Amino acid sequence: MRHAVCTGALLLMAGSIAGPLAAAPDKAVDEHYGIPQVKFINEQITAGWADAGLQPSANATDGEWCRRVYLDLIGRVPTVKELQEFMADSSPAKKVTLAGKLLGDDYVDEYARNFTDVWTTVLIGRDVTNERVSRPGMRQYLRRTLSKNVPYDQFMVELVTATGVNANRKGTEGFNGATNFLSGKMEEMGVENGVQATAKTAQVFLGLQVQCTQCHNHPFNKGKQNQFWELNAFFRQTRALRRRDGTDDVQWVELVDEDFAGEGGNPEEAELFYELRNGLMKVAYPVFIDGTEISKSGYLPGENADGPYGANRRKELAQLIKASPYFPRAMVNRTWGHFLGYGFTKPVDDLGDHNPPSHPELLDGLAEQFREQSFDVKELMRWIVLSKPYALSSKSLPGNKSDDPSLGERPKFTHFYLRQMQAEQLYESLLTATEADQTRVGEDAAKKKDQWLSQFIIAFGTDEGDDATTFNGSIPQVLMMFNGELIKEATSVGKGGFLDKVAASGVSPAQKIDSLYLSALSRTPTAKERQVATALLGARKGDVAGALQDVWWAVLNSNEFIINH
Repeated sequence: MRHAVCTGALLLMAGSIAGPLAAAPDKAVDEHYGIPQVKFINEQITAGWADAGLQPSANATDGEWCRRVYLDLIGRVPTVKELQEFMADSSPAKKVTLAGKLLGDDYVDEYARNFTDVWTTVLIGRDVTNERVSRPGMRQYLRRTLSKNVPYDQFMVELVTATGVNANRKGTEGFNGATNFLSGKMEEMGVENGVQATAKTAQVFLGLQVQCTQCHNHPFNKGKQNQFWELNAFFRQTRALRRRDGTDDVQWVELVDEDFAGEGGNPEEAELFYELRNGLMKVAYPVFIDGTEISKSGYLPGENADGPYGANRRKELAQLIKASPYFPRAMVNRTWGHFLGYGFTKPVDDLGDHNPPSHPELLDGLAEQFREQSFDVKELMRWIVLSKPYALSSKSLPGNKSDDPSLGERPKFTHFYLRQMQAEQLYESLLTATEADQTRVGEDAAKKKDQWLSQFIIAFGTDEGDDATTFNGSIPQVLMMFNGELIKEATSVGKGGFLDKVAASGVSPAQKIDSLYLSALSRTPTAKERQVATALLGARKGDVAGALQDVWWAVLNSNEFIINH
């Protein structure tokens, strides 16, 4: 009965992205709170609307904005208490206060947990079968780094130049979790050593997709084959040594820098060779994308009897990346895409003349400000979440329906683009909504999460193991949500559980229903939803827990719950 009855309620809620909790729009959202960078964003976006002849949507409600910023900054929906505290705040600067709180010490662990999830996917993907990568090692490094809000340029340098052991295992020395960025992308030796490292480093930290130029000049942009191999030359002093500890399986990887003799055997001018499509061989030395050359020597820094050694090529590369205008632009574009659903380019890691940004002045201006702010990532995030486009409703208007990037249009950000939660956000939000997060702590909680996510990724992932793990309405996804173990646990009416506590509370039936909607959707039910829920209470003839279970199951399986709106 539960599934049949709740399907009707679920359908009723599917198109609802608002409710009675929707208070009057926050007038202060039109201001920039005295923050020059927020003012700059608002002016640039507003000018884009005027140029395109588009009208922005109304402001999001306080409840919508609160849920949105919790999801984006700490990876979960707010608790009822957190939501009510924000709603009760009458200060015109309450958004500034909440943003500062979520980016501050009170939520530092949750912030680090959320962006550890984000950066783990960016840096090493979701493939859990790569024996050359230690996911726990990568995550340990990221949580420590993110907790300290290490400047982004330092973060990049640590990843690009890392040496040491990638897994923190008993009996191993020299652990450095940052090595996992490259440990799975480097060979122990071989002609094409560092090919994956070359492509991924350029993609993540420069926003350039150079992988196609490995074999030929790019057909659509200015990327040349020689530039790929000149960039690859920076990685030729690096080796990823597999350590098996007496077993056949790789137990850990040690990333080391060694002198590179060159493929021609001349370490003084340590070259590498690559093949053109016509079969001719060409030579390459380390040259950065802007044409900056470094020493051709394959020797590491130091002195020998014959004179000075060369340079550490990866360390030179990190400094060249840091100085490049692409470096801050790539991070600004990626961060904007995280919060607004789309970057200024699509994809966010494909910058260049062939793919002009939707708002070039805004991208360049924010990149310059980001550099001037010493690459403070939290400051960049604060500017974006306090901006006008981030504060808009997700409901489009007749005057901006054409602003639809999903149809290939360049985004104008006239409304907040709907997007589905990531797998990690869904997991954390389910725990928060059901208060199960209070009982899951420590290593056991982490293991349960990893197990659930692994199952989730198998069901929702792609053959390439990429980041396409969001909901698209496929039958396997719907069945997993409807019948998965986590949903069963979340909707249990067992003694002491969330629903049992709600049912046993001394408030009215209407208030009990309200608490379910507030917990999952950060709003109270609409009149129609309240009518359906009240009818369920009547049909259950006194079985309050059972009726609440019906409502709760439908709410958690609604489109609205799994969408960031």
